[in-house]
Amino acid sequence: MQLKTLVLFIIAGVIGVLALICLLSGIAVVNGGTTGVVKKLGNIQEEPLSEGVHFVTPFITSVVEIDNRVQRTDVEGESASKDLQTIKTNTSINYQILPNKSVYIYKTIGEDILNVILRPAAQESVKSIIASYTAEECITKRQEISDNIKRLLNQKVESYGITIRDFNILNFGFSDEFNKAIEAKQTAQQNALKAQQDFERIKVENQQKVAQAEAEAQANALKNQQITDNILKNKILEKWNGELPKVVGSGSNILDLSNLAQ
Repeated sequence: MQLKTLVLFIIAGVIGVLALICLLSGIAVVNGGTTGVVKKLGNIQEEPLSEGVHFVTPFITSVVEIDNRVQRTDVEGESASKDLQTIKTNTSINYQILPNKSVYIYKTIGEDILNVILRPAAQESVKSIIASYTAEECITKRQEISDNIKRLLNQKVESYGITIRDFNILNFGFSDEFNKAIEAKQTAQQNALKAQQDFERIKVENQQKVAQAEAEAQANALKNQQITDNILKNKILEKWNGELPKVVGSGSNILDLSNLAQ
């Protein structure tokens, strides 16, 4: 009797464990920010699972989570500029898989989206855009180049259900020869600017000197004129005998001053 009870207890325990396993295998939890792609006997179902708890057919159903949050990946590459300079690029991409495209992406690409689609498309986009600019323009028009690459990359991946949220150029790497040429150009520009500034400064100084010389010349001329006038007056006074002229005027207006002297 005791043996029979023990056997029944063991059987009940096994049944309970199997029931628990069946129950747990029939529950699928889809985490927040992801979409669940359902595979039943290896067949991918068209209807995805949203985040939360779902009941599925035990043992024959599995759920693959596709991350729909904004993610980041860095891509390095090497491109040729319009003037045939070799440029090494280091870029950062913020991308997102659209939830309504999760099933399509998993069916057509699988889970390795980065290596199959995104990184090759990014490298091709970078090469295509940089080929339209000179190496020097890659420095002066960095934001414009970044915007153009983002636009082209979006066009390449949007059909797969991937959208590019942001694209940034982290670094451009140039050859030593180009870096030296840029440094030499900057030095020449700085020297030219300094020469121009020196020229303007000397020009202003010369103008100031000319103005000062003209002012001094005018002052000296006025001073000389005053001295000349005083000399003439002194000479006239030295030669004057103290007598007034007898007559002044001319023609019919002659005035005899001889009587006034008496």
